[in-house]
Amino acid sequence: MKINRNKYILIATAIVLTMVSCSEDFLNVDKSGSVSVDDYYKTPEDAYAALVSAYDPIRKNSGGFENYITMLNAGSDDHYAGGGSATDGAGIQAFSKYTLDANNIPGSFWSVPYQGVFNANILLVKLPDIPLDEATKTRYIAELKGLRAYYYFDLVRMFGNVPLILTPITTSEVYTVTQAAPSEVYAQIEKDLTEAIPNLPITITSKESGRLSKGAATALLGKVYLYEKKNAEAAAQLALVNGPTPGATSPYGYKLLSKFSDLWVVSNKFNSESILEISHTSEGNSDWGFWGSGRDEGNTVNVMVGPRGYNRMTGAPDLPSGWSFNPVTVDLYNFIKTDPRFNATVFDVLPYEAEAQAQDPPTHAYIAGYQDTGYFLNKFLPRQADVTTGTGAQPLNYKQDTYAIRLADTYLLEAEALGGTGARAQALLDAVRTRVGLPSVPVSQTAIMNERRLELAGEGHRWYDLVRTGKAASVLASRGFIAGKNEIFPIPFGELKNTKLVQNPNY
Repeated sequence: MKINRNKYILIATAIVLTMVSCSEDFLNVDKSGSVSVDDYYKTPEDAYAALVSAYDPIRKNSGGFENYITMLNAGSDDHYAGGGSATDGAGIQAFSKYTLDANNIPGSFWSVPYQGVFNANILLVKLPDIPLDEATKTRYIAELKGLRAYYYFDLVRMFGNVPLILTPITTSEVYTVTQAAPSEVYAQIEKDLTEAIPNLPITITSKESGRLSKGAATALLGKVYLYEKKNAEAAAQLALVNGPTPGATSPYGYKLLSKFSDLWVVSNKFNSESILEISHTSEGNSDWGFWGSGRDEGNTVNVMVGPRGYNRMTGAPDLPSGWSFNPVTVDLYNFIKTDPRFNATVFDVLPYEAEAQAQDPPTHAYIAGYQDTGYFLNKFLPRQADVTTGTGAQPLNYKQDTYAIRLADTYLLEAEALGGTGARAQALLDAVRTRVGLPSVPVSQTAIMNERRLELAGEGHRWYDLVRTGKAASVLASRGFIAGKNEIFPIPFGELKNTKLVQNPNY
């Protein structure tokens, strides 16, 4: 959301109900030096600040050490956890090796999306009494329902069996909440999105970049239907987003960029291919004291995926050093090395390391981290030009946005929903390949999934693709994936303690 968050963030977090864990007393707000819930939600300014707070948890896609992208990459066949050692981030290491349990799963994967749910719930209750014009109020309601659907989609995909909470609850009620069937959660996601879509704008102004649009909510609904295996409904929604002619500008204004590499240019925010974008800024002065709290606004994936101790050699890109998470597997390297998207996706440091070793005296181009392959995720590698000089911690203030949904993704999702057959599916697949100069190949579900792996590598989609298509158990067997267990995460122990929540099967 391209707005001045700093103006609102402290007051918003002080008065908006959040769920850090089920054991937190999230209704008791200290009124000394702050604003209580009863005294808040009175003015249009209050409503806007609360709307901002409902958007803030969406940054978990790429913000904070426990972000979705690096975590989900680590559990796929395309990346390892990496980092400095086998103990560098217990959760990401355990997920990569399928030893994740209730004690080592980061609790934020549960609490942060619920924070978004709770922030949306309370504003939905309070909005009728706030003096706003009806058009603004209607749009806010649509955005809040769309956001709630987004957060529940993350929760149900990650955990399967989650509480479905649609109104603010009291402290005592926290301990009596029970889980809903996944089908109930999906039904509510559908309901929220179908109610939101008619009241969301088609066009988002530059000052509002990052807010939900009609196209973003429609794309999300199509994706939800596909996960439910409602393929006809998924194809219909995704066709609205993609437009009648794949490759041409859609009615919502979406169009594939002509150059794949332009997707990763840091300044190319909210481009024509972007459907739902997670915004980051270098102006938030994020620091270690509140990193990962929701107040930080930088992109943490950038520093996480960079090579450690980087020493620039002749002809090498000018990179700041990183933490060496998510090294690219040899399997993905071999799969993508002849593809035109390789250079934009993978940074191969090994030739530069050979150059460094040939010097007199020998030196290193980088320091090999844990599970090092020499291949790094170039889509998110920052350049020295991206390094900030603000007052915050430099590694936490990169400003590259990330895509939660982009057009090539929805093209391939629609082709899949169509069963991987027919002229429309072929045209959608061809459009993605034509953009990078590849010839047509006969459309099939296998061809579509291969294209998704090449096109979306490192963006956090691969693990979900393997799980929802039933391929995870075979593809990830060598990692320790167990069918009937690892398709969802364990519920964090802190959420189970003294509550009626039941742990997921086999954990």
